[in-house]
Amino acid sequence: MRIDRSGALVVGGASGLGEATARALHGKGAHVVAADLDTQRGEALAVSLGERARFVVADVTRPDELQEAVSAAAQAPGGLRISVHCAGIGWAERVARSKGPHGLESFEKVIAVNLVGTFNALRLASAAMLANEPDDEGERGVCINTASIAAYDGQIGQVAYAASKGGVVAMTLPAARDLAASGVRVCAIAPGLFDTPLLASLPAEARAGLAASMPFPPRLGRPEEFARFACEIAENTMLNGEVVRIDGALRMAPR
Repeated sequence: MRIDRSGALVVGGASGLGEATARALHGKGAHVVAADLDTQRGEALAVSLGERARFVVADVTRPDELQEAVSAAAQAPGGLRISVHCAGIGWAERVARSKGPHGLESFEKVIAVNLVGTFNALRLASAAMLANEPDDEGERGVCINTASIAAYDGQIGQVAYAASKGGVVAMTLPAARDLAASGVRVCAIAPGLFDTPLLASLPAEARAGLAASMPFPPRLGRPEEFARFACEIAENTMLNGEVVRIDGALRMAPR
């Protein structure tokens, strides 16, 4: 897939991994639409990128809002050809404790945002890609979702988050098979510990401890590294139906 002059949608594009990805795609010549709930950061991103960039407010659990973002990205000269989904939330709670069971509402919310929201973007973006003219290799688009190593190594208190990301992993191959005949690829990235706004809120000592747990490199991942890999997936047509860990060989301990 050629990134230059392609329409790109980055869901959750106002900060963290999404912001880095929006900047990377824009730097390679894409027409980028960043969709997010954070209006202030999203509009600031669009202004900083300038031409070929736009921000759209969108809640991933609201199909009409996400469809607006998809339609905006599809207005690019080459149509919407790259969709990267980075929106997600976390939650820390055990299945059951002496105080009672895990809250059902909190579990459902994490699933709604991380799994259903990812599928919402996948179904709408891929449907828009079907209208594209195929390139020289018959490709019409690529959808890249964000899983997590928690899908494989979920820690204590991560049952909701791990379940949601496990769902993203599980749907990657069947989605790729569903869309293969139309020339649309589907992949997922499973990042480990990355230096995002979520981790930035932790004390310096806690951040240092997380970095020390990394086999190599002995540091947190940089959002730019995630973004660069997303671009590489977009450009490499043979990457399809795969979930790729980008984690410095980290396998998380129970806690």
